[in-house]
Amino acid sequence: MNKPRVYYDPQSDVLYLLIKEGEEDRFVEVAEGINVELDETGQILGIEILGLSRVLRQVLGPERLATIAQEG
Repeated sequence: MNKPRVYYDPQSDVLYLLIKEGEEDRFVEVAEGINVELDETGQILGIEILGLSRVLRQVLGPERLATIAQEG
């Protein structure tokens, strides 16, 4: 199995985690702005997080996010 690859587009604030190469058949929105892409057999191809900054603020909180950003 190949290692997952992570892509981030800062202009659109979208993170994409590529799990497996393949043709997307459909996606399932598992939470607001978080989509899981599936092939025709239901295998996960990737995970897309729209508005990554917003999601991180919700999960980590603004103080922790600021600390992580400063640590670089």
